[in-house]
Amino acid sequence: MSVKKILIFNWKMAPQSLSEAKRLLTNYKRPITNNEENKKEIVVASPSVYLVYLSSLSSVVGRKSSVKLGAQDVFYENSGAYTGEISPKMLKNLGVKYVIIGHSERRKYLGETDEMINKKVLAVLKAGLKVILCVGEPTRSIKYKVESIKQAKNYIKKQLEKDLKKVSNIKYQVSRNLIVAYEPVWAIGGSHSDTPEDALEMIKYIKQTLNSKFYILNSRVLYGGSVNSKNIGDFLKRPEIDGALIGHASLKVEEVKKIIEIASKIV
Repeated sequence: MSVKKILIFNWKMAPQSLSEAKRLLTNYKRPITNNEENKKEIVVASPSVYLVYLSSLSSVVGRKSSVKLGAQDVFYENSGAYTGEISPKMLKNLGVKYVIIGHSERRKYLGETDEMINKKVLAVLKAGLKVILCVGEPTRSIKYKVESIKQAKNYIKKQLEKDLKKVSNIKYQVSRNLIVAYEPVWAIGGSHSDTPEDALEMIKYIKQTLNSKFYILNSRVLYGGSVNSKNIGDFLKRPEIDGALIGHASLKVEEVKKIIEIASKIV
């Protein structure tokens, strides 16, 4: 049985106009042919201001396309006096399928705590949407690599324990709706990049932790450290790596096309 590879394209705070957003989205359009739907899924996570308009482009994000809409964030209540926030139900009613939670940039710049992230994870799962939970260590020593990876595992273990607290109480099928994105913060937009071998070791560890600590079987874990068309093939060809979280490259038309083409050739 082949496992569907998932490509999450995170637009971050871009583009700057709706016309650009619509034009960019059309580059992801790939009609489902043969058994392609069973091999991969493309998710575009756009800024929330564009979601209502992009959801209306049925030719791109409709049932006959492999493209799904994702949100970059969410609030943990479905209603109330929370100015500026967006609820899980709002996203679901727009046709959004996935929600990124706990991205390293939100943790760093907006002060999101593990407690807040945990509330969001539980709320999104209860709403029947798919969670993309981001975890990853902030630093890694190249000189003391073995010890550094050990520290990274402990760091991520603590993140998972806090971010997934009480997730076992959710009645919905958590294993189907929870996706973890391993994004080593030190490898994002920097001069250093993770190797597929090291990333694989970390992803295997995350899957073991999800199994042993939360009894989540057949978990899906993606890699998200400065992924582009030059390195994505090396990561995706590992069966244990279930896809990729792509940031800056998702705004470059030619990069998007190359990434999707490369991913399509990997079974």
